[in-house]
This record gives sequence, structure tokens and C-alpha cells, in this order.
Amino acid sequence: MACLEVCTEGNYKEEKEEYTLDGTVDWDGRPAIKAKSGQWFAGTIILLNQGLATLAFFGVGVNLVLFLTRVLGQNNADAANSVSKWTGTVYIFSLVGAFLSDSYWGRYKTCAVFQVIFVIGLVSLSLSSYLFLVRPRGCGNQQTPCGSHSSTEITLFYLSIYLVALGNGGYQPNIATFGADQFDEEDPREGHSKVSFFSYFYLALNLGSLFSNTILGYFEDEGMWALGFWVSAGSALAALALFLGGTAKYRHFKPSGNPISRFSQVIVAASKKWRVEMAPGEDVLCEADGMDRSDSSSRKILHTHGFKFLDRAAYITSRDLEDQKQGRSNRWRLCPITQVEEVKCILRLLPIWLCTIIYSVVFTQMASLFVEQGAAMKTTVLHFRIPPASMSSFDILSVAVFIFIYRRVLDPLVGKIRKTHSRGLTQLQRMGIGLVIAFLAMVSAGIVECYRLKYARKDCTRCEGSSTLSILWQVPQYALIGASEVFMYVGQLEFFNAQAPDGLKSFGSALCMTSISLGNYVSSLLVSMVMKISTEDHMPGWIPGNLNRGHLDRFYFLLAALTIADLMVYIACAKWYKCIRMEGKCQEDSEQDSYDV
Repeated sequence: MACLEVCTEGNYKEEKEEYTLDGTVDWDGRPAIKAKSGQWFAGTIILLNQGLATLAFFGVGVNLVLFLTRVLGQNNADAANSVSKWTGTVYIFSLVGAFLSDSYWGRYKTCAVFQVIFVIGLVSLSLSSYLFLVRPRGCGNQQTPCGSHSSTEITLFYLSIYLVALGNGGYQPNIATFGADQFDEEDPREGHSKVSFFSYFYLALNLGSLFSNTILGYFEDEGMWALGFWVSAGSALAALALFLGGTAKYRHFKPSGNPISRFSQVIVAASKKWRVEMAPGEDVLCEADGMDRSDSSSRKILHTHGFKFLDRAAYITSRDLEDQKQGRSNRWRLCPITQVEEVKCILRLLPIWLCTIIYSVVFTQMASLFVEQGAAMKTTVLHFRIPPASMSSFDILSVAVFIFIYRRVLDPLVGKIRKTHSRGLTQLQRMGIGLVIAFLAMVSAGIVECYRLKYARKDCTRCEGSSTLSILWQVPQYALIGASEVFMYVGQLEFFNAQAPDGLKSFGSALCMTSISLGNYVSSLLVSMVMKISTEDHMPGWIPGNLNRGHLDRFYFLLAALTIADLMVYIACAKWYKCIRMEGKCQEDSEQDSYDV
């Protein structure tokens, strides 16, 4: 009998260990079985999907500034602003996708729906370019100008690219988080794989764009725009088919309901009790036990001492006790402490998030002013013409190299030096290093532009043409941007995903995207302000149509100065930040995530 009890207990433990511990479920809503779902099989499908989708997106985005100038006839400043606004809109739509995912649809459905929209936008762009915009055939290279276009054709073009923006924007933050969902962070082995996933995800993103920046960039630069867009549409369709093919193997988190109402309940409940004298201690704060919870799959967040005013929302008054005795529950008057801590988490994340916007201003120059700068340089090397947009391939190669260097060399080395259980630099420290490298990238770009202008102005006959300085001098600025991405954007993905509450994981990833979005809008605003201030009767401004008559170097140095100022503010915010503390989650590593130099 005793043996039977022992065996039964052992079988129960074995059966229990088969399921994930983080609350994920399978397609049918049952607890996910570790051996039959998720892990690197599902993770690899998502990485391949990301690579193909990125190829499709950058097949449009990487040369969009040249399409606007050569095919639609916009000047350099207007085209740079148009690209910044479009790219910014892509990432604004990430908030829409994150909201639908966390609140109602879940990450799988959200990814599938927005990928369908993405494919529709690319097919529409390909058709409109082939039938209406690229006329005569082969126009849009440096030699053959395109004809005029009707307002209907222009409208169809913008409708198409903003469908692309909606599809990619809504899909992007959810696919990163959905990939992380395939690894159970409560399991030590899978938890380590989850951290590695973000590096591989960003690597897949960059490798996916490598084909776009080289082969597609070359074809589009030669005037074969429709072919490039059709290849992008085909790649997006293949990505969608691959994603749907892995449906049976995915792990899922159930959506947690509308976060806006949960946040509003905390603010209202705390405001109603603003005159109440709170007794000391945490035993007077409401726990979720016994209350109806729409987010029952979420783990409990432990109480923290910041933003004490919000604790009033969880403070149990005599009236609340009376309501509980009568079986009444009013979230607009009494919220569990986990719900209050959700609001605190987001409030703590916002200063860090705001400090990443200036970095995104620097990053977005690769898709606009770096390309225009390269087009004004000598693009022929050994009788082969290098498309200016394809120079971003050096950024991609730099990302791949520095991911390897960080994961295999720097991370273990710092861990040994510190002699701590946590490995390497914290996420916040890596983001700070990313800002430093971004400053160096802008200084490098400014110095190259100084020399480009020097060579261009040696002979007045070249004032209307390209500089004799080779485009390969741009390699350092692209490589430095790539190195900074490994520290900033990979660190951002890990940080916001780890620090966001369980019910707001997609929102955490969307914060990364919206920082890029606002960076594009800020870049557009800076360009407009600089042009307005620097343009006079006898001066064409810093970024004129002919860069040889301007001072793009001054704009780069301005960005370098803004980056240093942003770094100082970021260090102060990072030192102030306190990490989220969840019940049942190992705190040893997460508590290291402060800017403790």
C-alpha cells in the first residue's frame, strides 16, 4: 500500500512536470505539454518567419527615399521627411497590434491578421507601381526620369504603403513576444533559451533585410522597382504560410482583457481614498485571493514602495470590509495589489522609454540622410556601381558580428570579472553603451561629410555632381550603428519584455517600436526646424536638394550633441529604476538590472 502511494505520487510529479509552469496553453486551451509544444522547434519557425517578413518590409523601406525622389519627383528634404513619417507610422501601429493582442485576440491571431494586411499592401504596391507609377519602363534610375502622375495614382501609392505600415506595425511587436512565449521562463534551461531568443530574433531581422539591402536594392536602383516590390510580396506570402504551418506547435498566453480599464480602476480607486489615513504595513493591502480575476493566468506581482499614492487603491477600509462580508466586489474602489503594481511598472518604464527616442533619431538616419549622403559620393568601385541603400548591409554584418562577440566573448568575460551568478552586463547598462556608440556613429558621419564637402568643392564644376570621395568611407558610420543596435535594441527587447507585467508583454515590445516611431517623427521635426532656421536668401540651408551646397555635417554633429545630453538623462533614470518583482520568479538576475556601474 505504501509502495502504491509512493508510485502514485511519483507518477503525479512526472505528469506535472510535463506541463509548462508559466501558464501557457496549447491551441485547444489546455495546459501546454513541454515535449509537444514550443521551445526551439516553434522558435525556429518564428525566426524564419521574421526573416522573410523583414526581407519583404525592407524591400520597400530601404529604397523608399529614392523612389520618392526619382519616381515621384520629391526633393531630398521632403523625401526624407516622408520616409520618417511613414516609418514612424509603422511603429505607431505597433501600439494597435499590442492592444488587440494583450486585450482580446491573443498574439497568434493578431500576428496572422496583420500579416494578411501586410501581404495585401505589398500586392497593391506592386500592382500600382507596375501599371501606373514606373512609366516609362525602366525609369527611376539616375538617368531616366519618370513622367507625371495623377492624384489618383499618388493616392493609390500612399494607400498601399500605409497598408504595409499597418500590417508590419501590428505584426512586429507581437511576433517578438510570441516567440518568447515558446520558452518557459520558470524552467532554468528554457529561461536561458528565452534570453538567447531575443538576440537570434534581432539577428534574423537583420539577415532578412540583407537580401533587400543588396540584391533588391541593386535592382530597384537600376529602375526595376516593380520587380523588387513583387519579390517583397512573395516573401511576405511565404512568411505567412510558414507561420500558419506551425500552428499546432505553438504555446499561447490567454489575453488579459482591456488594460485601459484596469489602469483607470487603479487611478479612480486611489483618488477616492486620497484623504484616508493609511496604517503602516502590507497586511492592510488587498490581495487577489478570493476576488474575481479576468487575468487569472497572470502571476502575482509583489508590493513595492514607490508611487505610494497608488497603494491607496489596494488599501482596505472599513467600507471595503463591509462590502467583502456582503460578497460585493468593486474594482473602482478596491483593487488587488498586483493590479496596482501593473500601473507602477508602466510608470517606471516610461522615463527609460523616453530616453531611447533620441537614439531612434540617430538610427533612422540610415534610411534617409545616410542614403542621400551616399548618393552624393563616388559610388563606383572597381567598375561596379554600389547602390547607396545597399551600404546598410555593413550595418547588418556589424550586427551579426557584434551579437557573436557579445554573447560568446564579452558577456562571459564580464561575468567572470564580476564573479556573480548573473552573466555579463545588465540590460540597462547595455542600452547605455548603445547610446555611447551611437554618439560615435554620428561623429563619424559628420567627419565623413566634412571631407566629402571638401572634395566636392575643390572644383566648381563638381558643385552640381557627386563628390570624388568614395562611398566606402561610409562603412564606419554604418558599422557603428550596427554595433549600437546590438546593445540598445536587443537590450531594449529583453528589458521591456522582462519588466512588463504578464498581461502587457506585447505592450512591452510595442514600447521598443514606438520609440523608433517617435524617433522618426522627431527626426522629421528636426529636419524641418533646421531647414527653416538655416535657410536664408543666399543660403540653401543645411540639407538642400544639392547636398554639395549644404552642411549636412552640422546636422550630424547636432545629433551627436543631443545623444550625449540624452545619455546624461538616461544614466539618472536608470539609477532610479527599480525592477519588477514577481511571485515565484527568481529575483537574483532581475535585481541586477539597475545602472550600477
